[in-house]
Amino acid sequence: MKVILLETIERLGKTGEIISVKNGYARNYLIPKNKAKPATAGNIKILDALKKKEILEEKKNMEYAMAIADKINSLSLTIPAQAGEEEKLFGSVSNDAISNALLEEGIHIDKKDVVLDEPIKKLGVYQVTVKVHPEVKANLRVWVVKK
Repeated sequence: MKVILLETIERLGKTGEIISVKNGYARNYLIPKNKAKPATAGNIKILDALKKKEILEEKKNMEYAMAIADKINSLSLTIPAQAGEEEKLFGSVSNDAISNALLEEGIHIDKKDVVLDEPIKKLGVYQVTVKVHPEVKANLRVWVVKK
């Protein structure tokens, strides 16, 4: 029996794939658990329409991510921090602080998407990578200055 997978199942296939399985497996497990639906002509047309819609949405998201990345690349943030002798900070500048500084500039980036190679523990200029989209990364210049 041919079915269209509604979710990814290990050792079977990914979401949206049309696969052949035994009749009992499809009727007793996949279809009742909403993990698949029969591969009828109507369902295949619906699947094709959904794939086209997903491609358009992904293209739109990619364009938006590229615009945000361009904005971040041209941006330079200044973060004031308490510092002691030899320009060492009391604590460090975290990805959360950088995320909040971006939010003040009108760019919402989750703190998990701010990638620090090493903790920022001294005053100075740093290049920070920001993941805007799984395929799009931006470089942000961060100035850490004495408060």
